[in-house]
Formats: sequence, C-alpha cells, structure tokens
Amino acid sequence: MAGDFVDLTSVAMSPETEEELLRTQTECTIMWPTKDGHPIGVIMSYVWHEGSFWLTSAENRARVKAFRRDPRVAIALTSTGSALAPGKGITYKGTCVIHDDEARKQWYYKALADIRYADDPDYHAQYIKSLDTPGRVILEVKPEVRLASYDGA
Repeated sequence: MAGDFVDLTSVAMSPETEEELLRTQTECTIMWPTKDGHPIGVIMSYVWHEGSFWLTSAENRARVKAFRRDPRVAIALTSTGSALAPGKGITYKGTCVIHDDEARKQWYYKALADIRYADDPDYHAQYIKSLDTPGRVILEVKPEVRLASYDGA
C-alpha cells in the first residue's frame, strides 16, 4: 500500500543524496559484536574519503580489540545535525582495517580538523595536536553492503 511504513523501497535515498550525506555529516554510529555476541556501538566523528569511513581511536579501547578479533562492523548515520534536511538515514555493513602509520595519522588528523574547525585556525592546530597522541590508530571502514536507506523528503 502506498504511503505505509512497511515497504520503504520507494523512499530509498538517491545515490546523489547518499553521497551528499556522506560528505556533509561528521558523525556516525559504528557497531560491532562483543566477545559474547552482543551488538554494541558508539557515536564517532568520521571523514568520508575515497569510498571509506575514516575514524580514530586510542588503541587500548575495547572497540579496537574487538576490530582486531573480528573486523566486521556496521555503520549508521542520519542527516540530523548536518546541513541536509532531517529525515534521511543509511546503514552499511563493512570491515574495519586498523592503520598505525604516521603518514596516515597526520593526513587523518588534518582532514578531521579541516571538517570540524576550518573557521577557527587557532583551535584547528590545537585539535590536531590533541589527536596526535601515543597509541592512537586510524580506523578505515570499507562499506561492503548498503543495508538500508531512507529519505523522508
């Protein structure tokens, strides 16, 4: 039946809107299974670059241990808080690759600061410095399956 909320295929996000959401949103929810199989997730800032979500974490966090044990993850994001109109959301399944090379760290810190603090050059530099701590890793989530999308427009 048209207009019901059972079959949402007719309100899927267009590829153009999806790409705009990926570029303009700055936060996502990343989810993974714990050792005992329960799902858990956390909201994190990200950079969308070359078809992957890029995030950072201290290496000693439980999530990094979980990604090393099982790299399967899900990522969900909405348009809430972005420049896009509300009522848009999308979920992906993918795998997480953990990077610890210095070049990638420096690229990511600057890319995230450019997104978050482009209008504040003083804090931009301070933010990069605050991210550049011992034991930090860069997480690359490569989306493999687009599970669902919704465009309430």
